[in-house]
Amino acid sequence: MNKIIYLDTAASMQKPQQVIQNMADFLGEKYANAGRGVCERVTNVDKMIDGARNSVADFIGADKSQIVWTGGATDALSRIVNIVGVDKNTVVGVSDLDHHSARLPFVACGGQVVVCPLDNALNIDTEKIPQVDVLIVSAMSNVIGVAQDVQNIVRKAREKNPNVIVVVDATQFVVHCDINVKLWDADFVVFSGHKIGADTGVGVMYMKEPCRWRPDKFGGGMVKVVNDDNSWVAVDVPECFEAGTLPLTQISGLVVAIDCLKKKRPDLGLIKYMYDELQKNKRVKIISPRDASLLTFVIDDMHVLDFGALVGAGGVCLRVGNMCASWIHKYLQIPGSVRISVGPQNTEDEIKRALEIIKGVVK
Repeated sequence: MNKIIYLDTAASMQKPQQVIQNMADFLGEKYANAGRGVCERVTNVDKMIDGARNSVADFIGADKSQIVWTGGATDALSRIVNIVGVDKNTVVGVSDLDHHSARLPFVACGGQVVVCPLDNALNIDTEKIPQVDVLIVSAMSNVIGVAQDVQNIVRKAREKNPNVIVVVDATQFVVHCDINVKLWDADFVVFSGHKIGADTGVGVMYMKEPCRWRPDKFGGGMVKVVNDDNSWVAVDVPECFEAGTLPLTQISGLVVAIDCLKKKRPDLGLIKYMYDELQKNKRVKIISPRDASLLTFVIDDMHVLDFGALVGAGGVCLRVGNMCASWIHKYLQIPGSVRISVGPQNTEDEIKRALEIIKGVVK
């Protein structure tokens, strides 16, 4: 059986061996619950969590007191709705670049949705940012793969409403680009660990002013004192937002994943190479620009699910469908698309082999 050529990093990155080994070592030799004991092993886990928080803070240009552990970007975005108190009176700015996870939590809470226009290059039009109470910014679309000018978008939004709450979904952006949250000046920035080589079940929620907000989850670890009348006093930030047992093993792996990503990001030259080859085929209609972080296209006279099944049978793992991003597909007036995304593990030989398989299907 031929080795699978994995070209779906935008969905989830393959895990470096260092990450796998680190998590195995933690589970096998170092495991204990954090913040719930005074023995040496618990103390070491507490130190690991603190060190991991420092690593993430350094990774995005934040302070460790601004870093909250979550179950992932989806979890964080759904929590932000409750943290800021979105209701039917809240005007929420979104864009057609959004992932379902970025917009739907705000819709479900009854927010009044206003769509930010896109320009001809399918970027958020910074000259047409509407006046809203909350603005959702997808820093990089998982279909178009182009970094947005987050700093300028936030600045324009604050010109319209100085009190606007800005939430940035950096899930795709963080894989390919450096982040400086201080320059962005967003109130919240979220991303998932599994997109950068860590395990599923862990994510990061950056809060610019954590002391401004009340906790949205309650239970063990986030309460300092419970009084006789059931009133309570929370622990300090950021732990007051982390009720319950943390995803300890995943956090231990996240630190290693960040180190690996810093040393080797996906080679986007491979995407450019595939772009140049596939654009020669008249049946392939490419959607994403050549310098994007991924390659998205459709095929004349072939359903994307049929294409996915055929190349999958040949050993190529890629994404087909609407990518949990219905709005950009509706904007482009297509039901779905094909997406190729590379990771640090992909090689030029794999890309050439994948092209042979694709060309065999799309003749």
